[in-house]
Amino acid sequence: MPRTSVRRAAPDDAPLLYVLAAATFALACPPGTTEEAIADFIATQLSEERFAGYLADAARDVLIVEADDEPVGYSMLVAEQSHDPDVLAVVSEPSAVELSKFYLLSGAHGTGAAAALMEASVEHARLRSAAVLWLGVNQHNARANRFYEKHGFENVGIKHFLVGGKREDDYVRALRVG
Repeated sequence: MPRTSVRRAAPDDAPLLYVLAAATFALACPPGTTEEAIADFIATQLSEERFAGYLADAARDVLIVEADDEPVGYSMLVAEQSHDPDVLAVVSEPSAVELSKFYLLSGAHGTGAAAALMEASVEHARLRSAAVLWLGVNQHNARANRFYEKHGFENVGIKHFLVGGKREDDYVRALRVG
């Protein structure tokens, strides 16, 4: 097993985060998502410029997990109350933190890197005095759903997510952390 470590991303990590996002986002997409839709989402939501903005946002924590000193994944926590009515119906705590992104390179699956990143993500939510850490995950992403269940995230509802103009149904999963 590789030696894993997790660190908080620095402002100069925006290019690295873009590379990781471009390599991992498609792994979480539901079946039938077109390459064009994936490329558009990466270009508009996961670009270097967007990551630079995320890294400058005081409400966000971006973490990078490394295996043997090589970056293999990242997570992003957002310490703002959701404006999504579907989420608010099931996660109403004002101190809730969203686990907005949680992605690993496919070669890092099963190495312990995901568990290390999840542990660090939960700890960062606690440092933000969160009562609940929540996330949205596509209903068809069986691997991710098993992983989140294993780490104590309960299915508490459904929200909608647009990729390529197509509405997808995501489970809302929540973990009490505080």
